[in-house]
Amino acid sequence: MSRGKRMRKTATVVAAFTFGLLAAAPAHAQVDGHCGKYICVMTAHHNRFVQDITVRTKDGLPGTLRSYWGNYHSPKVGAASHRWAVGYEQSHSKLVCGGLERDGRTIEDGVCVSI
Repeated sequence: MSRGKRMRKTATVVAAFTFGLLAAAPAHAQVDGHCGKYICVMTAHHNRFVQDITVRTKDGLPGTLRSYWGNYHSPKVGAASHRWAVGYEQSHSKLVCGGLERDGRTIEDGVCVSI
């Protein structure tokens, strides 16, 4: 395994641990994440079978969080971090996305993780 691949794998594992997904995901699940300016989106998945999605604010302040992809749209939740247990396969979608609203305004939307 090349040094770059080892570093990427290590960074993925550290990020998953930080967001609390490592313990929740089965051993064969892949954990990926992506951060925007205000939120981070993490997902545990096996191929296109999404097991869970976590969306959290980077500043730790609450807002209205949601996640979506394809024909899946999570309910909106008022929190600084929320995990949705999905357990659903989306065969035609390659992205899992999240969004944040505060005071009725969209702060950030379309922060996506490629699956």
